[in-house]
Amino acid sequence: MPAAKCAVHVVFRIKSENFQEFLDVVKAQANNSLTREPWCQQFDVCVSPDTPDTVMLYETYDDRESFAKHRQTSHLAEFNQACAGWVVTRDVTIWDIVSG
Repeated sequence: MPAAKCAVHVVFRIKSENFQEFLDVVKAQANNSLTREPWCQQFDVCVSPDTPDTVMLYETYDDRESFAKHRQTSHLAEFNQACAGWVVTRDVTIWDIVSG
């Protein structure tokens, strides 16, 4: 497997009444990405006790083109549709990996 060249950092704020549902769906999304996308090398789902309505994703891909392919997958579209009403904010930052 080539070294990942693209990292994606996503921070969601979730409606508190939908937090557990969101966690279940986003963990399934992480698994789908890792098992269905050979170009997805890492997909971590993180929570913080300091901000209980927030979920952070850390994903790595072979390159930016691979992340573009990820954005076109049916399982991502299904994830976005499933959680659309639960998300208060979503901030996405794409990074180039220069070391590691």
